[in-house]
This record gives sequence, structure tokens and C-alpha cells, in this order.
Amino acid sequence: MFKNLPKINHSCSCDEIFRMVHSVTAKWNIDNISRTNAYFYFFQRYPEIEWTFLASMVSRNAGYNMCDLEGELLRDTLSPLYRKYLFLTYERANFLIFKDVFPQLLLYHYSTILNKKMFHFLPLFFVSSFMVNEWECFWENRNRKRLMTSLIVNEQNVIQKPVIEEPFFQREVFHSRLFLLQDFLKMNSVVFPTVNGELYGMPVHQFTKLDARIKLGKALAEILFYPMIYNQFYQFASMTEHTGSRMDYEQYFLPRKSRETPFLRTVYPIVNHPNQVFKSWDHSRSVKKKWFVPEKKPENIQIKKMYELKRKQLKQFSYVYRLMKG
Repeated sequence: MFKNLPKINHSCSCDEIFRMVHSVTAKWNIDNISRTNAYFYFFQRYPEIEWTFLASMVSRNAGYNMCDLEGELLRDTLSPLYRKYLFLTYERANFLIFKDVFPQLLLYHYSTILNKKMFHFLPLFFVSSFMVNEWECFWENRNRKRLMTSLIVNEQNVIQKPVIEEPFFQREVFHSRLFLLQDFLKMNSVVFPTVNGELYGMPVHQFTKLDARIKLGKALAEILFYPMIYNQFYQFASMTEHTGSRMDYEQYFLPRKSRETPFLRTVYPIVNHPNQVFKSWDHSRSVKKKWFVPEKKPENIQIKKMYELKRKQLKQFSYVYRLMKG
């Protein structure tokens, strides 16, 4: 990835820097696969930006959720239109977060190469003044945890208005009975796999609540970077190509499972997102102090048994639902 990045020097104009950063961001913001890979490549080069590893692992989960919609359990259960809307919800959030954050990462890269802060260019990409300040602070004090929390706060605020509060998604997805039911039953979880077939993570609940998503993100970070198991997650990410299919990690289960969900690029075309420009979220929303209150590592983070129970319940629900439809 970094070998092919455009070169920047001290004589580059503002327009040249904007075009280069915009072009590279657009190149990698194609689909869930390319975004997930870009985050992980960046973490491998700059492990001090810990959020990028968290982003890559959570992005894997977004891909799993997308592919579930075309898998054996849900393909014949949910209507094609509802599955399309759910996919667009995941895809839109995935796209907007990457569009906002990757220019930040690239400007950190170029700041490092030139040994000169370049964060004053961030407003060109409509990045919040909140994050401009956080990058300035990180450059001076190298507080990894503070930056990771700031990026968690930022990403969830970025999608709040254009996805979570967007009238179309509110009407077609978030207020639907199926979405409310699965949220209430905590049917969805963020999973961090290992090549030993273990699953760690947490269930997702109150997805439409901004504070709840930020709290979840901080808790997931505590799990991912917990010293006793961090290396297992990094090993999985290094060894396992991201395809979007849950077979990416179910291949490590014993007894070995058969694949139930497809590869993302075999079922979904590239989405042409509207070229919308949104005001920085901190123009209309204040930063809450509680967003920076540290989370403790949750208990009961080994969730393989819960995961298998929820998958079994989903199969039962799918069977009953199809019977009811006739």
C-alpha cells in the first residue's frame, strides 16, 4: 500500500495535497474488503495508531453482517428489498467513516514522512475541528489511548445524522419490527476470532443510540488490546484473508463447519454513493465528557457458546418465519 502512495514534499501546494489525499482515499473506499485491508495495512505500518486495528476488526464484522443477508439463513427469510436496505445501511456507514478518517490517517503518514505537522489540511476534507485538535495533541504527547478514544467518538458522530437519523434508514430499517426485535434480543455481536477457533467480543445493543455505540467501541478496544490475548487477534488478522464470509473464522472451528455465507465480492456490486458534503458534526453537537470516561475490560468476553446459541436461535427463527409466510 505505502509503496504506491504519491510522494509529497515541502514544495507541494495545497491543491496538490488535496488531490493526492482525495485520490488515495477514493481508491481504497471501494467496498468493505478494501476498507478493512486499508485499515490493517495502516496499523501494520503505524501500530501507534491503535484505532486502525480496531477499525479493521470491526469492519470485518460489518462484512460478515452484509454477507449474512445473502447466506443460507436469511436469503429466503427476509424480503429482497429489506435485505437490500440492510446492506445499504452497513455499506453507507462503512463508506462515510472511511471517507472521513482515511484523509486523517494519510496526513499523519505524510506528517511523519516530512517530520512536519500537516493537520491544518484536515478541514479541506470536512474533518471535525475536534479531530484536528486531537491530532495536534497526539503529535505532541503521543497518548495512544486518548487518540483511539477520540477516533471512536468521531466515527460514531460522523454516521449519526447521515445514517442513524436519516429519515429513509429510520423508516425502512431502524423502526422495522425485525430490527427492533433483533436489537432487543441482542442477536448480533461483534466478534474477534482467533486461529484456535475461539471467539471474543460483545453483543450489540441499542445500535441507534450514539452514547451506547461509543461505550461499545471503548469496551471492544479494551478487549482487542488486552495484553493476554492481543497477539491472538493480530495473528488471526495477519493470517486470514478478509472475504466477508463468516467462514473466514468458522474454518478454525472444530468440528469443521461448511460454509453458509458467500464471499462479499461474489454477491455485491460496487455501490456508487452520492457525492454529498456534510457539515462537521461538532458544528451542531457538543463533545460530552463522559465519552472519555475509560471503560473497563468487560467480563465474559469469550462468547463462542453464546455465538453458537444465537446462530441456532436464528436458524429456528428462520424456519418458523418461513412457515408463517406459507
